[in-house]
Order: sequence, then C-alpha cells, then structure tokens
Amino acid sequence: MKTAAARDASEQMAIGLRVVEPDRADPLSQCVRSALLDYLEKMADHEVTGLYELVIGEVERPLFETVLSHTDGNLSQASRMLGMTRSTLRKRLSGYGIERDR
Repeated sequence: MKTAAARDASEQMAIGLRVVEPDRADPLSQCVRSALLDYLEKMADHEVTGLYELVIGEVERPLFETVLSHTDGNLSQASRMLGMTRSTLRKRLSGYGIERDR
C-alpha cells in the first residue's frame, strides 16, 4: 500500500507535474538565476527598480508564445497547459500584443 506522499507524487506525475526540490537545481531555474545575476552585475551601482515586472515580462511573453505555438493557437489547450482560464490568457496575450496563429 502506498503512503500519502507516494500517492501524491504518483498523481502529480500522472497529470504531467513534477516535484522540484527546494534547491531549485532544475535547468529553467538555473537559467533564470544566471540571467538575474548577470543583469544585477551589469547594473553595478545603478539603482534597480521594477525587477519583478521586468522578469515576469521577460519570462511570460515567451512562455505564452511557445505554448500557443505548441497548441497551434488553440486557447483552450494553451490555457489548460498554463493552468489559467481562457479569459485570463486572452487578457495577458492582449497585454503583450500577442495574436493567435489561428
């Protein structure tokens, strides 16, 4: 008989999720960390403001573009993959000026 933790892990794997350890050693996290360290180093003594919005914009736009391309512009599939409603996805796409391929 499976423990609750093993059952939760199995369920997550079944729906395409994976558990990432707290040290965040997965490639995407490493990429983001590396890019941020590089950015902050280049900013040197300049004041850094609005970093959150900068990072979200830099990550969210290619995320949406890639998922839309992968789903051939199908908003229903893309919203399911992203874990958001279609209306939220449409609003975010509009904010970035991204149009569906369909």
